[in-house]
Amino acid sequence: MATKPKKSAAKAPAKKAPAKKAAKKKPAPKMPTKRARLAANEYAPLAPYLRVKGARQAIEFYKNAFGAKLRMIMDADDKVRVMHADLIINGGELMMSDPFPEFGTAVTTPPVEARTTTVSIHLQVDDADKWWARATGAGCVPVMPLADQFWGDRFGMVKDPYGHVWSIASTIKKKRK
Repeated sequence: MATKPKKSAAKAPAKKAPAKKAAKKKPAPKMPTKRARLAANEYAPLAPYLRVKGARQAIEFYKNAFGAKLRMIMDADDKVRVMHADLIINGGELMMSDPFPEFGTAVTTPPVEARTTTVSIHLQVDDADKWWARATGAGCVPVMPLADQFWGDRFGMVKDPYGHVWSIASTIKKKRK
């Protein structure tokens, strides 16, 4: 014959642990860069990270060629190379650093050292002709001429002096009749 489960004794209220004295909080260490103070939501959910030999010069070039705004920069210990930089171009984020061969085999290599690139950086802009003129005027070399394309964009590709390829496009504006 099945027996009924026994009722457990009523639980006594849990005793509260004695309150511990709050430890004095040490002030957070002063962060050395703006990068360290940016919150996670201040970064783009996807951003290219370029390895550029001569990153400091590349930053100046990207300011001239693409209207980049430097958001932050972190110098390497040698005060010559850039450990990390964060740029904003046309509302998008671009990160970069110089190569650091002393840290071992590079996971990524600047295109000029690899003698090729496997990606291009796409800029969808308001006026491709204006962006094209600025980029080529700053020293980018045309790879694919800027032209109206069958898919509805005015599109072209340039290579910067650091070996990175950029595509520039804007939607073709329909002419009013």
